[in-house]
Amino acid sequence: MSSPLRVGFLGAGLIATFHSKVLRASGVEVERVGVWDPDRGRAEGFVAAAGGFVADGEDQVLDGCDAVYVCTWTSEHPRLVSAAVARGLAVFCEKPLAVDLATATRLADEVVAAGVTNQVGLVLRRSPAFNLVRALIADEAAGPVMAAVFRDDQFIPIQGHYGSTWRGDVAKAGAGTFLEHSIHDVDLVEHLLGPVTSVSARSAHVHDLPGIEDSVSALLELASGATVTLTSVWHDVLARPSLRRLEVLCRDRWIAVEDDWTGPVTWQDPTGEPTTLSGAELLAECERRGIATPNPDGDFVTAAAAGAPAWPDVTVALRAHRLVDAVYRSAASGGSPVATVLG
Repeated sequence: MSSPLRVGFLGAGLIATFHSKVLRASGVEVERVGVWDPDRGRAEGFVAAAGGFVADGEDQVLDGCDAVYVCTWTSEHPRLVSAAVARGLAVFCEKPLAVDLATATRLADEVVAAGVTNQVGLVLRRSPAFNLVRALIADEAAGPVMAAVFRDDQFIPIQGHYGSTWRGDVAKAGAGTFLEHSIHDVDLVEHLLGPVTSVSARSAHVHDLPGIEDSVSALLELASGATVTLTSVWHDVLARPSLRRLEVLCRDRWIAVEDDWTGPVTWQDPTGEPTTLSGAELLAECERRGIATPNPDGDFVTAAAAGAPAWPDVTVALRAHRLVDAVYRSAASGGSPVATVLG
C-alpha cells in the first residue's frame, strides 16, 4: 500500500485556510507536512487547526512534499511555482498566476514544459450554482443568449477578515479588483457563455491606492453576438459579504444566480412561474441532471498522487489573464474596444 501524498503549504492566510478546509472536506487521505509563512504566528495558527508543522523556510516545505499549495501574495507566485516545478512537484497555484500577462505567460509555458500536475484556484468552475446555470443556458428550450449582466462586489480586502494589506501594494498585487477578484468573473463568462471577442472598459480609483483600481465597468462582446456587462467594485461596506449576481437573458429563458456555490438559482420560461433552487435542492437538481461538481482540492491531490493532469490548469488561467489584460488596456485608453486573441 502506497503512502499518502505529502502536501505542503506556502502561505498560511485566509485562502490557504480555505483550501485546507475544502481538502479536508473531500475525504481524500493526505499527509500534511511543512507550512511556511513570513508571519510565523499565522503559520502556527494554520498548523494548530490543520496539522503539519511550521517550516523554517520555503525550501524545507518544497524539499519535504509531493504537492504544494502556493497561496502567497501574487508577485511571489512565479518564483515559488518555478521552485516547485524545478523539483518535479505537483503544484496548486492561487489565482492570479502573476502580476501581469507577460509574467503569467512565461510561468504557464514553464509549467506546461515541465509536465507536472498543476491546478489554479479558479474554483468557481466547480460551483454547483454556476454549473446549473450553464446547463440551463445550454438547454435548447432556452434559445440563444441575448445578453447578461454580472455584478461582483466585496469590501476592499485590505481590511476586515481578509486583512490582506498586500492587496493595497501594487508591487505585490499587480492591480486591484479586476485582476485580484474578477479574474474569476471573466473566466466564468467564457465557461458559461462562450468566447469573448472584444472588451471595452472604464476604471476608477476611489481609495487612492496607487495602481490599485477599486471599480471597473466592462462590456464584453461574445463570439455568439451576445454582450455581457460586468461591474466589479471594492467598497467599504464591511457588513456586506463578497457577493456575485449574474442574470442571463436568453430569448426564451431568464436566469439569475446569487451566491457563488449553492445559489439560489432562479429561472423562468415564457409560461409558468419562476423556479428557484438553493442549498440541498440545488445539489439534488445537479445530481439529477448529471452535473459533476467535484471537490476542487480533492481532485487536485488525487490527480497529483496519480501523476495525472488536473483542471483548471495554467492554460485555462492564462486565457483569463489575457481577458483581464485586455480590460486594463481598454480602460487605459479611455474605453476603446480591445480585441481578445483566442487561445
